[in-house]
Amino acid sequence: MERIEFIDVVDIYVKAGDGGNGAVTFRREKYIPFGGPDGGDGGDGGYVFLVADPTLSTLYHLTEKKKYFAENAQNGRSRKQNGKNGADLVLRVPVGTIVKDYDTGEIIADLDEPGKYCCVARGGKGGRGNTHFKSSTNQAPKFAEQGAKGEEKHIQLELKLLADVGLIGYPNVGKSSIISKISNARPKIANYPFTTLVPNLGVVSINGTPETSFVVADIPGLIKGASEGKGLGNVFLKHVERCSVIVHVIDVSGSEGRDPIQDYFDIRKELEFFSKDLAKKRELIVGNKSDLLTPEEINAVKDRFLKEIGEGILLISAVTGQGINELKYAMWDIIKESKKMYVGTIDITKIEFEKPSPVRLVLPDRVDIKILKNDKGEFIVESEYIKSYLEKYKMEAKFMLEDVLDILQKNGLDEKLKKAGAKDGDTVWVEGVDFIFKE
Repeated sequence: MERIEFIDVVDIYVKAGDGGNGAVTFRREKYIPFGGPDGGDGGDGGYVFLVADPTLSTLYHLTEKKKYFAENAQNGRSRKQNGKNGADLVLRVPVGTIVKDYDTGEIIADLDEPGKYCCVARGGKGGRGNTHFKSSTNQAPKFAEQGAKGEEKHIQLELKLLADVGLIGYPNVGKSSIISKISNARPKIANYPFTTLVPNLGVVSINGTPETSFVVADIPGLIKGASEGKGLGNVFLKHVERCSVIVHVIDVSGSEGRDPIQDYFDIRKELEFFSKDLAKKRELIVGNKSDLLTPEEINAVKDRFLKEIGEGILLISAVTGQGINELKYAMWDIIKESKKMYVGTIDITKIEFEKPSPVRLVLPDRVDIKILKNDKGEFIVESEYIKSYLEKYKMEAKFMLEDVLDILQKNGLDEKLKKAGAKDGDTVWVEGVDFIFKE
């Protein structure tokens, strides 16, 4: 059986899909020797979404790999056929996951409700085919738009303490021993008369899948008077509020010199003082250390709980393992019921994700021109605008030199060349294409 671990912080790299390129094609049909442009548009790249899935309790499934990619779009084709959009990537996370930008620490989203989602990387916009660029002065455009690159991001996922089951009870009743038996948690265990200082968390696996696993928390600090600030109970009781099931662990052997029934009422009173809603949660009463009792004493304990509390008690021994499997499945039966409320009402496979605008190739606002000179005395014109222009329209400078020079001329290319010392007949290079400068 696969070992499911409780993972509360994960960082991953996500990459949205790139947009497809527009096509540069022309009609080539019988009896139409000079058909016009018919290049289709590229599709849009897939997006990356995170969605809160109430059936998950841990981020463990996202540790299988560090990089996740949405699908790239397909390029446009002839006959005005547009490329297919890339498939979106939807990553499921437990409810209570905080999504952060790993590099800046900025919170992107708090997925604190079932079905809540966020987009963490936008797909690239597909490029337009040459059909869009036909004009009265250019009947056969030999260029189209490139598809834009999809966004990429390094994100951190942080899961709030959100256990399905909370183990409560007096210190030293065996909560840490129980959690070590039913889950992968390995807490420090000793005969302390006080309490654990931090919650111990473990994942209980029913059949090795994330959907049939649940998180158990050993809630420390509960003693008589905890709701008034005694011990550490008032610090940790808030975590019990998020649990679906409360497992009330009692030392039925009386090894600490306390009465098991009174222990139950003392802790119940603390829950009621802290929160009326907390006291109404589903509860399992578990009697630990039953291995220290005789068969007659076990029957007496069962009868007493039914008579004085009105509820049955599940007797176990964390030392011998007696009743441990029954406890696991008793907890799972309740958790399954709580998760069933989402079936049919929240089906994440049917969520229609609202998409923000895709990433587009945008030309710079300003046309920059830089003049350099090589060892041969030739002049080299550099411009980020022109590079972006050629990339956007999937063109080579040799085919678009006229357009490129027109843009540069309108932005003072001649004057800049003269200031740099260019004279009539000098060679000037623009994006790998040479021409002769004329004053």
